[in-house]
Amino acid sequence: MTGTPSGRMRQTILEWLKDPPAHFPAARRGDPAGTGVTARAVADKLGVPRRTAVAHLDLLTRLGLLRTRRIRCRTYYRRDEIRIAEVARMFEKGW
Repeated sequence: MTGTPSGRMRQTILEWLKDPPAHFPAARRGDPAGTGVTARAVADKLGVPRRTAVAHLDLLTRLGLLRTRRIRCRTYYRRDEIRIAEVARMFEKGW
């Protein structure tokens, strides 16, 4: 895997979110596959401060690769598979 440490971290997050139940324990409210995963869960798994995880998740969200869902005071993140497929096609075509 090549790229910057930040790029590798974001790629890792995207990989984990392909199969959230395999990488994140079920939360009290909802399951990771259906609801998504919180920034705290990502931060804990990465071993970084929550603020760092939020910065990566926000960038991935702004790029359209993640979708967010707000439930009470928490934001849950899930992959946007349609957008990810579109981006992959652009790169395959020699974007």
